[in-house]
Amino acid sequence: MKSKPAAPLIYLVALEPSGDLLGAKLMNALRIKLGSDARFSGVGGNQMERSGLKSLFDPSDLAILGIFEVLPKASLVIRRVKEVVQDIESKSPSILITIDSWGFTGRVHKTLTKRLNPIPRVRYVAPQVWAWRPGRAKQLSQWIDHLLTLFPFEPPLFETHGLATTYVGHPIIEDNALYTDVSQFRSEFDMEDNAPVLMVLPGSRKSEVRCLTPVFADALGILVSKVPDLHVVIPTIGSVEIEVREWAKSLPFSAHVLTGGIDKANAYATANAAIAASGTVTLELARAGIPHLIAYKVNRLSGLVFRFMAKTKFVNLINILLKYEVVPECLQAECNGRVIAEEVERLLKDEGYRDMQMRCFKDALALLQNGDRKPSEMAADVIGTLIQR
Repeated sequence: MKSKPAAPLIYLVALEPSGDLLGAKLMNALRIKLGSDARFSGVGGNQMERSGLKSLFDPSDLAILGIFEVLPKASLVIRRVKEVVQDIESKSPSILITIDSWGFTGRVHKTLTKRLNPIPRVRYVAPQVWAWRPGRAKQLSQWIDHLLTLFPFEPPLFETHGLATTYVGHPIIEDNALYTDVSQFRSEFDMEDNAPVLMVLPGSRKSEVRCLTPVFADALGILVSKVPDLHVVIPTIGSVEIEVREWAKSLPFSAHVLTGGIDKANAYATANAAIAASGTVTLELARAGIPHLIAYKVNRLSGLVFRFMAKTKFVNLINILLKYEVVPECLQAECNGRVIAEEVERLLKDEGYRDMQMRCFKDALALLQNGDRKPSEMAADVIGTLIQR
């Protein structure tokens, strides 16, 4: 009697909270595609662990942005890369899927390539070579077997180097909104029915929170004096919850820190405007129809290097998709309390401006739709085919 073949072991690496969520969706889709006995290993956050992954280590300390911000953690990065490579070689998984942080995961792929390791290697989410460092497109073609992209304009940038690439669509399209109750939410936090609600999102990395919260505090101080009935809500995640709560306690006015899924959904349904760190959160805000701005700053030297190497006029994904500025970008010197407060006040009070943003959000999100299937299902189809080969 023949023994049943072992279920495929899928190795995933995601260091960022957005990649962690993407990884969890992919794991669920792969179970449907490959069977419930599919096994997972690798590195991921809370979402992936809830979906059945036991992470090799906590990735939160490696979620760093900025060239000069990374340098103090170079030895940690090198050590963790070695740990991941050793873990992959000891477990011999059916496939390797890396999701974000090419500065880290690229080293993993490069090392495996040099060692002639035959494991099929997939990258889910392309490095933003259209924004800066276009040379990474050639790197990917040398170190991975297949690339899955979120944006429709990305495949040609990699296919020109001979890399098999599939556009699967952005996961924001498949997010299902939780049941929301705005009236209950306002009642729970003593918000008058017509009082404006501002959502503040200071980032998912500790370095972002440390850098942005003082600036956001200055902006909120100005806004509260101009809009006295303003309510501030701050959704956050576990990796930075302690830092965000400590900051919120230091504010000279009441601000509500939210961590639960229902509270976050209610906040998105209630908010009239938002301030956000740059990143994929802007697509969540657009999907919820919340007028917003982005604010971001890094080490001055990092900022100069980014500016010198940038290939796009904008950093915000909505603006990049539409090729003109819809969402104000308060970056580096413009990331200060006065500028942010002025932009938020306009978002709260100028109905025509608010309506313009919301119309443009629909146009931008429509560009991310790739047929009727979920992006995670399409990604799972490609990965399943590679495993079967």
